[in-house]
Amino acid sequence: MPVPSDLSVRRDTSSRRRNRFGPWLALASVLSVLTVALALAYCVWQPATLRIAVGPAGSDDQALIAAVAKAFDARGGAVRLVPIGTDGTLQSLNLLGAGKADLAVARGDLAMPADTNSVAILRRNFVVLWAPAARKGAARKIMEIASLTGRRIGVVGLGDANLNLLRVILAESGVNPQKVTIAQFSIDRISEMTQDSTLDAFMMVGALDDKAIATTIATTARLRGEPKFLSVDVSDAIAERHPLYESEEIPASAFSTTPQRPDDKIDTIAVNHLIVAPASLSEDTVATFTRELFTVRQSLVKDLPGASHIQKPDTDKDAALPAHPGAAAFIDGNERTFMDKYSDYIWGVVLLLSGLGSVAAWLRHYLRREERSENALHRDRLLNAISSAREATSLDDLAAMQSAADDILRETLACHEDGAIEDGDLTAFGLVLAQFHQAIVDRRAVIAQMSDADVAAKPDGGVLQPFPISTAAR
Repeated sequence: MPVPSDLSVRRDTSSRRRNRFGPWLALASVLSVLTVALALAYCVWQPATLRIAVGPAGSDDQALIAAVAKAFDARGGAVRLVPIGTDGTLQSLNLLGAGKADLAVARGDLAMPADTNSVAILRRNFVVLWAPAARKGAARKIMEIASLTGRRIGVVGLGDANLNLLRVILAESGVNPQKVTIAQFSIDRISEMTQDSTLDAFMMVGALDDKAIATTIATTARLRGEPKFLSVDVSDAIAERHPLYESEEIPASAFSTTPQRPDDKIDTIAVNHLIVAPASLSEDTVATFTRELFTVRQSLVKDLPGASHIQKPDTDKDAALPAHPGAAAFIDGNERTFMDKYSDYIWGVVLLLSGLGSVAAWLRHYLRREERSENALHRDRLLNAISSAREATSLDDLAAMQSAADDILRETLACHEDGAIEDGDLTAFGLVLAQFHQAIVDRRAVIAQMSDADVAAKPDGGVLQPFPISTAAR
């Protein structure tokens, strides 16, 4: 009797299907994880590039920023600085406001773009006012700011910044600015200013160790006699009414020791020269920049003494120009930790990997839907074969059925190992297989009894003859 067709197994098809998709699924999973890891590493460790507007060309500010940028590159830290040359602080602030620069170098009393914060103080500029010996025809030597009414003052620096500052000092000192003649000179015309004998006083704004200020004072002393430094006695009142200005003192001998200039400390007004940034600039980036800036500061002092003036900005919330939250976090020691910065990314990656795992599992489940269907069909065939086994008339038929059932078992176990079928499916298959095996055993016993009865009924005296077993059965 032929083997029932309901136990046939197409092993080659299923095997090829598993071999085709298994390696590709594993490779796709590995590539997905690797891509996510590389993307995360790129985002975390990629250096931030900041554009900083500074000018004019050839100025101390530009030289200092260029040195800072070079020091950043040498350190290979998390920030790169790209200087953008401008013709002055006004253009620098315009670039910042237009979003064409991330940072800018500017004086603190200039009109800033909206939501601009301070990042660092490059230096503190002091107002220096002095009057030479009385010129011929002058009523008397100028001894104080109140005596400047009706006089002519030479101011170094074009633009409105120094002009507005002088007018504030005059007005707070009781002098009508409209009754003072002001002549402005660019930095390259200082020599012309010192030789102008019609000027009764001079004003410069800069760092105390600015060589240009000391040289100008020495030149006016040589040409016009030993100067009288004018104290801004109302500096505290000015600082109170104008928060962008600060009350300071110029120490004795700040500009010369022999002779001593000034011969005693004098009160004055100071205004900060700053690195500023929009409040929208990343806090982490600004904090990193500020940390790098103060790290390289000392290494720059040898070649650029002006680097020693770099200071931390005022982090008080009521400051006239508030510190950027990133700079304040570094200064106050409130920088976020690695987990604070990247916990969202880490959890995002975990969720992404979990999602990728779910997608891979679904894809694997989907691609093996035919294997599950075929396995269910095999189980049904095996279940139907139980009836065929109970009706078999020869051991050859039972052996053929057993062989086919063994093939089904191998196929089912292979599908289970590949994940195509679940444990519950395997358990159900085991119950059917046990019933099938029991039916085979029972039928073998029945056929054996039938064979014994046939032998006993033969006329040769009942001698038992061996039951012929085909090659297939063996």
